[in-house]
Amino acid sequence: MTDISVSESAPRTSISVLVPVYNERYLVAESLRRLEVLSTMDALARIEVIVVDDCSTDGTADVLRSFQEERAAAGSRIAWRFLRHERNGGKGMAVRTALAAATCDISVIHDADLEYHPEDLLRIVRVFLDEGADAVFGSRFAGGGVRRVLLYRHQLGNKLLTSLCNLVTNLNLTDMETCYKAIRTDLFKSIPITSNDFRLEPELTIKLGKRQARLFEIPISYSGRTYQEGKKIGWRDGFRALWAILTFALSDDVYKADAFGSQILARLSRAPRFNSWMADVVRPYCGDRVLEIGGGVGNLALQLVPRSTYVVTDVNPLYLAALRSLRQGRPYVSVDRCDVTDAGSFPRAPDGYETVICLNVIEHVEADVDALRNIRSVLAPDGRAVILVPQGQWNFGTLDVVLGHQRRYSRASLAATAREAGFDVQHLLDFNRVGTLAWFLNGRLLRRTTFGLVQIKALNVLVPMLRLVDRVLPIPPLSLVAILTPRRPERS
Repeated sequence: MTDISVSESAPRTSISVLVPVYNERYLVAESLRRLEVLSTMDALARIEVIVVDDCSTDGTADVLRSFQEERAAAGSRIAWRFLRHERNGGKGMAVRTALAAATCDISVIHDADLEYHPEDLLRIVRVFLDEGADAVFGSRFAGGGVRRVLLYRHQLGNKLLTSLCNLVTNLNLTDMETCYKAIRTDLFKSIPITSNDFRLEPELTIKLGKRQARLFEIPISYSGRTYQEGKKIGWRDGFRALWAILTFALSDDVYKADAFGSQILARLSRAPRFNSWMADVVRPYCGDRVLEIGGGVGNLALQLVPRSTYVVTDVNPLYLAALRSLRQGRPYVSVDRCDVTDAGSFPRAPDGYETVICLNVIEHVEADVDALRNIRSVLAPDGRAVILVPQGQWNFGTLDVVLGHQRRYSRASLAATAREAGFDVQHLLDFNRVGTLAWFLNGRLLRRTTFGLVQIKALNVLVPMLRLVDRVLPIPPLSLVAILTPRRPERS
């Protein structure tokens, strides 16, 4: 066995191993002992193993109790935690229980049998350190690992399910059903997991795909069991997985509810043609040194790069983690946390930025004038600020409330706010007139708190036509785009 070590200056991480257990009294102790191999990796600053007994009825609880006492007496780098369900809930529920207790950087699922080899976890961790991965799957079919030859029809079913998952996500995985799914813990915890059984596998895969996670595969070894040896997954689980793939393909429930409205914004991002339209409006006013405030998951940034400098920021930690993947292969991109209300949080450029882009942000803050002043403070003297805000206080409704909007603007109020902040208004553009009708219908009449997925899909299909007719429709715009320049000091 190779000792994987690093120098003191090399990057380090930590790992939580989530172990769902159900009726594995003969194998679970050895399976857990094998996890001690993680102690040989110096790059792991901290290791915890969280074992969840899913109400086993075969004496597994006694085995786990004895193992816990054995570990306490022997001492270990690993912090062991043992939890138990009072009622059997299935693999998915056990994983959720373990995940809720996880405190390390990476979380990985490890089954309580002997089919998987923890030595492979050492290489999985290395991918996180070397490639900036969001998730790493250990593939039993990618080649390179030792694999017990068994159950051809089972493998055919696995390949079918993986292919269908790939069709939904546009990923090219070789093994969607693998147990070894390692995911950044903060990302893992932000995904709403609803499956209680083996449907967990396609659910996680599809939701990671929809979150645009930076996902890698490595080949792993696999010592599969026969059904006589205790294998639990069967043909019924295959049909459940087929239904799960269809269900999660049609769903965009990929964020847990949070203070940032991530779930609503995720649904709006399902209209990439709309994002392209917005980028086309902004692009003519962008210089070569750009700061974007409120960059989300990078939908606009991907449209506007490359630039000599492109700094993309947000306050949502989930978005910041997603944005960091943009740096791979783009040395001109940097990612930072920036609160538009806190001048000290703004990343600075030596000569100021040629452009500061701030779309759908100013309406969220109480002191909008101060926020615009903060933006002006980082602009070059001849730079521009590109500000997009919602139009029409008369259209303020439930969607505004759930998104945290403080107000909607008129042309006059936006121009007055900009001038008070020390800007001159170079251009004031109307944007997305048809959107006004959809906002009024959903937020004012129907009092919804999110857009329907069908509506978002329809918007994406209709964008080319909407762009052609937007300027001539006799409807107030949903948004205003202000192109602002810093006011020059008057000469005495």
